[in-house]
Amino acid sequence: MAPRLTRLTQPLVRDQGELRAASWEEALDRAAAGFRKALDEGSMTGLFSCSKTTNELNFATQKFSRVALHSNNVDSCNRT
Repeated sequence: MAPRLTRLTQPLVRDQGELRAASWEEALDRAAAGFRKALDEGSMTGLFSCSKTTNELNFATQKFSRVALHSNNVDSCNRT
Protein backbone atom coordinates (compact mmCIF):
# COMPACT_ATOMS: atom_id res chain seq x y z
CA MET A 1 0.00 0.00 0.00
CA ALA A 2 1.40 3.38 -1.02
CA PRO A 3 2.00 5.95 1.73
CA ARG A 4 -0.58 8.69 1.97
CA LEU A 5 0.74 12.05 0.84
CA THR A 6 -0.33 15.16 2.68
CA ARG A 7 -0.65 18.64 1.26
CA LEU A 8 1.76 21.33 2.37
CA THR A 9 0.00 24.16 4.13
CA GLN A 10 2.97 26.48 4.55
CA PRO A 11 6.33 26.99 2.88
CA LEU A 12 9.39 25.06 3.99
CA VAL A 13 12.97 26.29 3.96
CA ARG A 14 16.15 24.33 4.42
CA ASP A 15 18.48 25.15 7.33
CA GLN A 16 21.64 23.06 7.68
CA GLY A 17 20.11 20.32 5.56
CA GLU A 18 16.83 20.14 7.49
CA LEU A 19 13.45 21.45 6.32
CA ARG A 20 11.53 23.71 8.67
CA ALA A 21 8.33 25.71 8.45
CA ALA A 22 8.72 29.35 7.46
CA SER A 23 6.60 32.38 6.71
CA TRP A 24 5.75 33.21 3.11
CA GLU A 25 7.81 36.38 3.42
CA GLU A 26 10.92 34.46 4.49
CA ALA A 27 10.45 31.80 1.79
CA LEU A 28 9.99 34.38 -0.98
CA ASP A 29 12.96 36.40 0.31
CA ARG A 30 15.12 33.28 0.14
CA ALA A 31 13.93 32.49 -3.38
CA ALA A 32 14.67 36.05 -4.50
CA ALA A 33 18.11 35.89 -2.87
CA GLY A 34 18.82 32.66 -4.74
CA PHE A 35 17.92 34.26 -8.07
CA ARG A 36 19.99 37.34 -7.19
CA LYS A 37 23.00 35.19 -6.30
CA ALA A 38 22.75 33.22 -9.56
CA LEU A 39 22.56 36.44 -11.57
CA ASP A 40 25.47 38.03 -9.68
CA GLU A 41 27.64 34.95 -10.23
CA GLY A 42 26.88 34.98 -13.94
CA SER A 43 25.09 31.65 -13.83
CA MET A 44 23.06 30.84 -16.89
CA THR A 45 19.34 31.15 -16.32
CA GLY A 46 16.38 30.51 -18.54
CA LEU A 47 12.71 29.74 -18.56
CA PHE A 48 10.59 27.05 -20.12
CA SER A 49 7.00 27.79 -21.11
CA CYS A 50 4.13 25.43 -21.82
CA SER A 51 2.67 25.13 -25.30
CA LYS A 52 -0.86 25.04 -23.87
CA THR A 53 -0.66 28.53 -22.44
CA THR A 54 -1.69 31.70 -24.22
CA ASN A 55 0.52 33.75 -26.50
CA GLU A 56 0.18 36.61 -24.05
CA LEU A 57 1.58 34.53 -21.18
CA ASN A 58 4.40 33.25 -23.38
CA PHE A 59 5.20 36.88 -24.27
CA ALA A 60 5.22 37.84 -20.57
CA THR A 61 7.54 34.89 -19.86
CA GLN A 62 10.09 35.94 -22.48
CA LYS A 63 9.83 39.58 -21.39
CA PHE A 64 10.49 38.62 -17.74
CA SER A 65 13.44 36.46 -18.79
CA ARG A 66 15.01 39.24 -20.83
CA VAL A 67 14.34 42.16 -18.45
CA ALA A 68 14.60 40.59 -14.99
CA LEU A 69 17.00 37.69 -15.61
CA HIS A 70 19.02 39.31 -18.41
CA SER A 71 18.73 36.11 -20.40
CA ASN A 72 17.57 35.25 -23.90
CA ASN A 73 17.17 31.61 -22.89
CA VAL A 74 13.45 30.98 -23.29
CA ASP A 75 12.00 27.83 -24.76
CA SER A 76 8.65 26.16 -25.09
CA CYS A 77 7.37 22.93 -26.51
CA ASN A 78 5.32 24.67 -29.20
CA ARG A 79 7.18 22.84 -31.94
CA THR A 80 5.91 19.40 -30.87
